[in-house]
Amino acid sequence: MFKVTPNPPGSPGTAADKSSKSKKLDEAAERALDYYLNPKPTDEAPGQASTAQLFMVAPNIDTETLLANASEDLLSISAIAADLADDVDGSRRSVILAISRMADGVHLLVERAMDRLEVQAPG
Repeated sequence: MFKVTPNPPGSPGTAADKSSKSKKLDEAAERALDYYLNPKPTDEAPGQASTAQLFMVAPNIDTETLLANASEDLLSISAIAADLADDVDGSRRSVILAISRMADGVHLLVERAMDRLEVQAPG
C-alpha cells in the first residue's frame, strides 16, 4: 500500500528562514557567550598564538650565558640540599644527599660544556 506523506517542514534553524534581526540576535548571543565562557587574555597580541608556558627563556641569549646560569643554579640546588640533609635523619637524609650529588654531577656536565665552548670560540 502506498502512503502519501508530505515533505518534512524546513528546519527553523536554517539561514534561509532567519530574518536579519534574528541573525543579529544570534551573533550578539554568540559574542556574549564567548566573552564570558571563552575569555581571551587582554595582554595577548591579536595575531600572536598563545602558549601554555608560564615562563620562557629569552630567545636571544647566547649559549654560554645559559650554561653559566644553569651552573650557578645547580650549585645553589646542591648547597640547599646539603644544608637540608644536616637537619634530617634516616631515609630522608639519603634522598636529600642523592639530590645534592645529582646536582653536583649535572653541574660538572655543564662546566664541561662551557669549557668546550671556550675552546671552540675564535680568538
